Amino acid sequence: MRFVGQILAVTRKELRQIGRDRRSLLILLFVPAFFLVMYGYALNFDIRNIRLAVEDDDQSVASRELVSAFVRSGYFDLVAVVGHRDEVEPLLDRDEARAVLIIPARFGARTAVGEPVAVQVVINGDNANTATTVMGYVTGIVAAASARYEVEARLSSPRGPMLTLEPRVWYNPELRSALFLVPGLIGYIAMLTAVVSTALSVVREKEAGTMEQVRMSPIGPVAYVLGKTAPYFVISLASALGVVAVSMLLFDLPMRGSWVLLVGSVSLFLVGALGAGLLISTVAESQQVAFQMALLSSFLPTLMLSGFIFPITSMPAVLQAITRIVPARYFLVVLRGVLLKGVGTAVLWPELAALGAIAVVLLGLASVRLRRQWA
Repeated sequence: MRFVGQILAVTRKELRQIGRDRRSLLILLFVPAFFLVMYGYALNFDIRNIRLAVEDDDQSVASRELVSAFVRSGYFDLVAVVGHRDEVEPLLDRDEARAVLIIPARFGARTAVGEPVAVQVVINGDNANTATTVMGYVTGIVAAASARYEVEARLSSPRGPMLTLEPRVWYNPELRSALFLVPGLIGYIAMLTAVVSTALSVVREKEAGTMEQVRMSPIGPVAYVLGKTAPYFVISLASALGVVAVSMLLFDLPMRGSWVLLVGSVSLFLVGALGAGLLISTVAESQQVAFQMALLSSFLPTLMLSGFIFPITSMPAVLQAITRIVPARYFLVVLRGVLLKGVGTAVLWPELAALGAIAVVLLGLASVRLRRQWA
């Protein structure tokens, strides 16, 4: 009985402790269910709503039927019709289209008499997983259209498929997974390192009781924040650039853009991550809670909701809206644009502006809360 009483005493003590730590209780009870619902919808390997552009050099009934076959498949959304080959590259650079279907002249006349025709599809290969899936969809649709044309032409003897596909993958012709994974890993490592280290550093001062001494010193809150975050900014920046350097040596990661733009975009992303860490430090009172909040706010969104692994266009509309406040979503577009495409600020300025806005908002919220606690 004494042993059971000791167990009950410890149990009551822990329950009181948990009741006092309401933030941890909230995380334990509600956050798992929340993320189950969110990521249950986000984890979707089916790719839909693929942005398709078309260059129809035939303008016949048969060419329009081929375009309709792509749209009716449910995988492609027709977003643009181009009239010249020079319009294709800007669409892929700005990520306004993931694939471009090019139908040659005399397409309808040649299929009507059973003459073989080759159609070309240009695919954006900066995301190797998506590009591979898109190529599979295109191959299936073209094969089905070819079989239909063969029946309509009443070919007496098989002479091979009437439609042949000539796919071209830009930016990553070999569809190497390393070129797809490295930008995501850079964002993941940078975000996690900056948020967790900054949040724990400030909360550690609270637990040690030295925060009160700092408040009584002549050091102002701005100087204190800059002094605490500067080392972690340098460490995170070195870590991110180190991943790039190692990837160039081991995996032949190309650098087709500007190093200045790369370093600047990584720095801008890290400023927002440091702001998130500071904001967490103003809410959490223990390192345990700070660590949990840092993981939940940086690790899972960066991995699941940034387009790193799962295409954002395949997610429900609600989750697509949530991804707009995830900094890694914009950061990955910038990284892939600089490293793989070689584009500059003229194309990437919307993503850079979004990163800057997120950094300003996070730093502003963290500064307001720190000033209130400092007073």
